[in-house]
Amino acid sequence: MFYAQLLTLFPEFFDSPLYCSIPKRAIAAGIVNVEAIQIRDFATDKHHKVDDSPYGGGPGMLMKPEPVVASIRAAREKHPDTHVVMLTPSGTRFTQSKALEFTEKPGITLLCGRYEGFDERICDYVDEQISLGDYVLSGGEPAAMSVLDAVIRLLPDVLGSPESAVLDSFSEAGILDWPHYTRPEIFEGKRVPDVLLSGNHASIERWRREQSLLRSQRRK
Repeated sequence: MFYAQLLTLFPEFFDSPLYCSIPKRAIAAGIVNVEAIQIRDFATDKHHKVDDSPYGGGPGMLMKPEPVVASIRAAREKHPDTHVVMLTPSGTRFTQSKALEFTEKPGITLLCGRYEGFDERICDYVDEQISLGDYVLSGGEPAAMSVLDAVIRLLPDVLGSPESAVLDSFSEAGILDWPHYTRPEIFEGKRVPDVLLSGNHASIERWRREQSLLRSQRRK
């Protein structure tokens, strides 16, 4: 069974998305186990403080190293083979190939930030830093859920058709998926491309490949 540990100040964030659609089915089938761990539980002062103002001044607050590192150590104690991933705008870009790489591990631990980010020293206690892109979220939880969803759907026996994951966008060196059509054949004057109705599988595959490359050139 693949496992995922979520180190977060807001475990409740994951209550709804984890129990919808594909993640819900994967959890119910025993393919993946997900545990949200409250970082605040590892704060040692009476107010359970997890943030403080930055040295040198500046706006906002930073997540303190003591409770965060303690939560990482607790995660590693529970799963010594875990791969700890920090969600941060300064991390490397998350990709489909990275999602596939994560599925080859026994499990992952996703560290979610808040406020202005992490005390830099926390970086020494993680295995990898990941970013979804060049924008800022209110916290690491939405990013962690995106990473987790991308990983879960690639696990064996999660999707109804194994080909669904193989043919996804970005499964081949960043190439986007081709355009898809279903019934009706004509919708508000817009027709399904004739090649898809031809029954000629070689022509269909050639058209799909051409469309994938064309779409990738236009949009990336």
